[in-house]
Amino acid sequence: MRVAGLLLAAGAGRRFGGPKALVSRGGVLWVDRAAAVLRDAGCSPVVVVLGASASSVRARAVLAGCVVVDNPDWATGMGSSLRAGLDALTGADVAAVVVLPVDTPGVTAAAVERFRALASPAALARASYDGAPGHPVLIGSEHWAGVSASAAGDAGARDYLRAHGALDVPCADVADGADVDHPRDLAT
Repeated sequence: MRVAGLLLAAGAGRRFGGPKALVSRGGVLWVDRAAAVLRDAGCSPVVVVLGASASSVRARAVLAGCVVVDNPDWATGMGSSLRAGLDALTGADVAAVVVLPVDTPGVTAAAVERFRALASPAALARASYDGAPGHPVLIGSEHWAGVSASAAGDAGARDYLRAHGALDVPCADVADGADVDHPRDLAT
């Protein structure tokens, strides 16, 4: 059973000071690092959704083997990127998708592998870190239409996951799920 990876990397990173897809740590762009995490965990295909500074990301990133999708509505929030990524997977022979935002650099392939192991068309799960919800998120193909219909603003699939009783998957033992919203968050 194939499980796709969906990397949301379209935001402008206003609070951060620029697009987080272009942040480099240890000489590796976050967008490349996150795509590698999904690939290393066995996700295929890996879809990367770009928006703000898409041409700069394309020019600087490697994104080898990824399907790159442009979200013209990126400024409306993560929900539109989630919809664009799910649309790109429509008709693909995959049972589920693991969703990862580019601004969670502490998520590891080991965390993504936990979700691949749970994958089925009916699956719905989200990572938790010491009881707090986080990423990655697993969305079975049976849920794609519902998630797309409910994804709005920056909430993404949050409301859908809550309303449909997504499985809580503790991941603090193998990853750090912190969202990096400001450069100062990198120090913690």
